[in-house]
Amino acid sequence: MKILIVGPSWVGDMVMAQTLFQCLQQRHPGCQIDVLAPEWSRPILERMPEVRRALSFPLGHGVLQLATRRRIGKSLAGQYDQAILLPNSLKSALVPFFAGIAKRTGWKGEMRYGLLNDVRTLDKQRYPLMIERFMALAFEPGAEIPRPYPRPRLQIEAASRDAALARFALSLDRPVLALCPGAEFGEAKRWPSEHYARVAEAKIRAGWQVWLFGSKNDHPVGEDIRARLIPGLREEAVNLAGDTSLAEAIDLLSCASAVVSNDSGLMHVAAALDRPLVAVYGSTSPQFTPPLAEQVEIVRLDLECSPCFERTCRYGHYNCLRELAPQPVLEALDRLVADPVEVE
Repeated sequence: MKILIVGPSWVGDMVMAQTLFQCLQQRHPGCQIDVLAPEWSRPILERMPEVRRALSFPLGHGVLQLATRRRIGKSLAGQYDQAILLPNSLKSALVPFFAGIAKRTGWKGEMRYGLLNDVRTLDKQRYPLMIERFMALAFEPGAEIPRPYPRPRLQIEAASRDAALARFALSLDRPVLALCPGAEFGEAKRWPSEHYARVAEAKIRAGWQVWLFGSKNDHPVGEDIRARLIPGLREEAVNLAGDTSLAEAIDLLSCASAVVSNDSGLMHVAAALDRPLVAVYGSTSPQFTPPLAEQVEIVRLDLECSPCFERTCRYGHYNCLRELAPQPVLEALDRLVADPVEVE
């Protein structure tokens, strides 16, 4: 059986989509799964053994370009038995329709009747988790999702990891604390730089080194965190945000002894790499998209005004994150991983 997946547009969602791929392989052993998704997602998909091919989708999020979607669809005609759509948009249904794929499965979304012929109606109470909504599409409507649920697991090749270490002249002579202080969604997901710096200082003094991860947009935040460290400690913190490719970031994150992250795509990557993880939540909630790993500590204040799921704080104070002090995060880290040695 050959299945085309129309993938999501966010890093974390793409990582969580692996649960669907795992269910499909369990239900149809040996099935061939190709994923049509933005080019940036290729490093994630290449680290999923369930996926045969990552097919680059050239259009940006929200762009229609009907002729281009028709051309891509026609190029895929006759290759697949089923298409499964993870986005709920009308646009995402066009390529499988133009490809003439016999079974086109997805949740009822933006007027997709006719474009989809296996339309599901989402019961949010039955499927409160995003992974449940993904996994349910692997089965017939109304079927129970087998438990225990699979967890995303990215596979790292030693040669690729070693090349990334060499390129950035990184050493594993000390335990690595990976910090992921960015959040593409918006400011309401960002734990303050001064709190990250306090965590970095404490762990460096305890014998660790610190690597900072993120996109180009997060590079200034990484520099701000480093600037808050005194000389002698600052040299043990490396700002990789914006300098690595996503592939290199994934491979380097796999070297981490522990990770502290906002609710972000890299949080889900760290979980899929099975790294001990402290996830800091403010405006969002772990009830919908929790990190899926064994060694996870969730730290949040659970204020009356959160979760609000807003990009910016409607009150302007961001207290759900500003008032979340470094100490609970340090205590969570201590529960996950012991410090190697005290350094004066």
